[in-house]
Parts: sequence; structure tokens; C-alpha cells
Amino acid sequence: MSEAESPVVAAAPPPVGFGEAFAYWFKLGCISFGGPAGQIALMHQELVERRRWISERRFLHALNYCMVLPGPEAQQLATYVGWLMHRTRGGIVAGGLFVLPSLLLLIALSWIYMAFGNVPLVAGLFYGIKPAVTAIVVSAAHRIGSRALKNGWLWAIAVAAFAAIFVFDVPFPLIVLAAGIAGYVGGRLAPEKFAVGGAHGASAKAYGPALIDDDTPTPAHALFSWRRFALVLAVGLGLWLLGIGGLVLAFGADAVLTQMAWFFTKAALLTFGGAYAVLPYVYQGAVDQFHWLTAAQMIDGLALGETTPGPLIMIVAFVGFVGGWTKAVFGPDSLVLAGAIAAAVVTAFTFLPSFVFIFLGGPFIESTHGNLKFTAPLTGITAAVVGVIVNLAVFFAYHVLWPGGLSGHFEWPAALIGLAVAIALFRFKVGVIPVVAVSPARLGLPAAVMTAALQPRTCLRGDRR
Repeated sequence: MSEAESPVVAAAPPPVGFGEAFAYWFKLGCISFGGPAGQIALMHQELVERRRWISERRFLHALNYCMVLPGPEAQQLATYVGWLMHRTRGGIVAGGLFVLPSLLLLIALSWIYMAFGNVPLVAGLFYGIKPAVTAIVVSAAHRIGSRALKNGWLWAIAVAAFAAIFVFDVPFPLIVLAAGIAGYVGGRLAPEKFAVGGAHGASAKAYGPALIDDDTPTPAHALFSWRRFALVLAVGLGLWLLGIGGLVLAFGADAVLTQMAWFFTKAALLTFGGAYAVLPYVYQGAVDQFHWLTAAQMIDGLALGETTPGPLIMIVAFVGFVGGWTKAVFGPDSLVLAGAIAAAVVTAFTFLPSFVFIFLGGPFIESTHGNLKFTAPLTGITAAVVGVIVNLAVFFAYHVLWPGGLSGHFEWPAALIGLAVAIALFRFKVGVIPVVAVSPARLGLPAAVMTAALQPRTCLRGDRR
């Protein structure tokens, strides 16, 4: 009999010590595959159903708040629950351990990629992963669009967003702003069309009394006060200024690490709708503006992000590593150190706002204990996100299938791999991890060997334009 089907118990679980919580958050950071939906489902299964550390209603209440915020909602949800259970140190540990294993793993994989990327075995593995990732992005667009685009108004916003970024190359922040305004105006003119929201799979099933139950009083540290609000805001801004100021003093305002810190701070504040939505903005800056990496390397980075635990936005660690290595931040003899430091800097500035948002807004959310309403502007932004993700899929497909441009050769083995993955995802509902695990080993290496025989000068690490 599964945990979910076990008889409902009458007593709440005993208090959870900080050490026990630490062990769980570390375990979660090591196994959090499957993107935000899978990560949230995993936390629900453990925290609500099996361990009963928090009730479902309180869990979903926190999740609703995290869905409104920019940033990775699963990591923010872990931070929120950790904070609610063990104060600020609990939130820092829960949110930090959600990211740390992924950061260390990505630094190691990025080093292998940059140092040995032209080895046939490594190249073959990436050859199979890239078309698989393209199919995964298409699947994500379909999944989000089927839930978000419920009427003609929202379809119009999605199509306009796609046209804006694909045809006119409009910066992502302007698209978010315009979609928010469109949602606000649409909410005034046709409020019923913008009252679209998800229940996040809420279930009426009771799992027994929880440690933090529906009627458990808000703990003292989670009570809202303007004094605490001002203190948290001052500490958050102070940490950011200390980091930026230290980089400026050490390397200069125009240095690569300083530019990365500033750019990814902006990216962190624009991640409405998940990592897929902000990746075009990261691409515009990292590839087109700063030239930290190439388009082909960006696709390889997303492939790594799909195959490692943690939030998908952790692709920024790969971007930072490759940028630090490519720009030789500490000289040609310290490329690995440059990549590792750049990856750490990028990760810190990407996730700092998420911690500040939770510690700032958590007490207010706890004081309401009601359903947080999605506003019309956020509904408009969600619709625009679908159009942006479709653009991302088109971008990936173009660079995977025509790596040398439309005038170059067509990568038919990659097309067949992408088609096979799409069938697995859409027809047979195979999970992302099995797809990414099988596609390079079973399909990518043989296809890469065949392609290499026909195109001997083809290589992996973004040398192709």
C-alpha cells in the first residue's frame, strides 16, 4: 500500500529538528529532477503526504505566493517552508541546498565540456541531447499553453509576444511590461476573460494532522511587522551592494564578472513564467550583447540544465562558467578557476532576489491565510510567456537542424532524434529524464559518428556559426 493510500493517522508528527530538516533539504537538492512541476510534486509527496510537516492548504497557499514572484517557484517554495519551520536559517539552508548540488555538478560538467568537448564520445552525447531538448521545449510550450490560453484574448497576447520577439527582436523586459499592461486593460474591459488561474493540482484528500496544520498559529518569527520588513529589505539590498561594490573595486565596472552580476540580477527580476520564459533574454545578453558564449553553446547548456538536478534556471551557471573561461578572466593559465568563480558569481546574483522576496513577503502571506488571487496583469504575462517559449523552440530547432545557417547542410539525424523524442513525450508521455538519458546513448553517438564521417570539420563547442 502506497504512502498516499495509508490510513489517516490521528496525531500530528513530532517537532522536526534542524538537523533532520537539513538532511531532507540536502537530499531534495540532489534528486530534484523533472523541472518545477516535478520538483513541486516531489515536495508535496514528501512534506504533505509522507512526513506531514505542513498541511496541503498551507503548502498550496505558499505555492500560490511563489507562483506570483519572479524566479524559480520550486526553489522559493522550499525556502518558504524551510523559513516557516526554522526561521531565517531554515530558509537559507532549504533554498541554498536546493541549488548547491546542481551548481557543483554543473561546474564539473562545464569543465568537461570546455576541456574535452571535441572528443567524439562527448560530442556524440551532446549531439543526441540537443534535438531532445528542442522537443522538450516544444512540449513545454504545449503544456503551458494548453493551461494558460483559455480564450481569444489570451491567444492574441501570446501571438503578439511571439511576433514581437521573433520578428522585431523586442527585448524580453518590454514584452513582459506590455503583456502586463494588456492584462490590466483586458481585466477592466473583460474581467471574466482574465480570471484564469490554476489550482496546482490541489486535492481534497486529507493525510492526517500536520506539524504546521491549517489552524496552527503563525509562529512568532513569521508575524508581519514594518520594522522587520525594513530590516530584511536593508539586509538584502546591502548584500547586493556589497557584492556589486566588491566586484567593481576588485575588477572595475566594465569587467566581465561585474557585468555578469548586474545582468543576472536583472534576469532574476524578470523570470515570470519559469526559466523557459527568461532564456531568450539570457540569450540576447549572453550571446548577442556580451559574447560570453555562442548560440550552439547556449543549446548545449540547456541540455546540461535538463539533465542535472535543481532549477532549470541553473543554466546560468553554465553560461557563467563558459563566459569566465572564454574571456579568461584571470588569465590564460587559470581558465578553470575563472569559470568556477564566474559560475558562482552568476548563481549568487541570480538567486539572491528569491531569498529576499520570501523573507520580505512571507510574513504578509502568513498573516492572510487565504487564497492569494492572481491578478489580470499576471494572467497577461503568463499568456505572453507561451509565445516567448514558442520562439525559444523555433530558435533551438533552427540552430540544431541548420547549424551552418539555412544555406548549409540539414542535420537529418538530429531531425530524426527530435521526432522520436517528440513522439515519446506527446504520444507515450515518457518523462523528461528517461528521454534525455536515452537519446544521447542510443541515438546521439551513432548519429554523430555518421555525421562526422560526412562532415569531418563539424565540432561541438560552438565553433559553428
